[in-house]
Amino acid sequence: MPHERRVPAYLWDMLEAAKTLVSFTKGVTLEMYLNKLMLRLAVERQIGVIGEAARRVSESFQSAHPEIPWQRIIAQRNVLIHEYNEIDHERIWRLVAEQIPRLVEQLTPLIPPTPEDSKA
Repeated sequence: MPHERRVPAYLWDMLEAAKTLVSFTKGVTLEMYLNKLMLRLAVERQIGVIGEAARRVSESFQSAHPEIPWQRIIAQRNVLIHEYNEIDHERIWRLVAEQIPRLVEQLTPLIPPTPEDSKA
């Protein structure tokens, strides 16, 4: 089952993108976010990465971890990619400010240790 073997990599991609979002938006207000096109585009890109990786996580793994809102994550990616002209920037900001830190907490324990981690 090659798809199952890739799950840790997809989780890692999701976690790294979520951590990047946290760092991009640290100390940033909604007003600052709305006025910085480059920041909005960077945030949208990372949300897209999270959604694309989530889409590739196997259904069995998703079912085993219902605490993660897989379908909402994937749906948000689809809006950003396919309905980009209808992006609600304030909604994206709330997602990043309120949900992404929680996603980091949820994903962190799901990442298996690397061989380098076990040497430490």
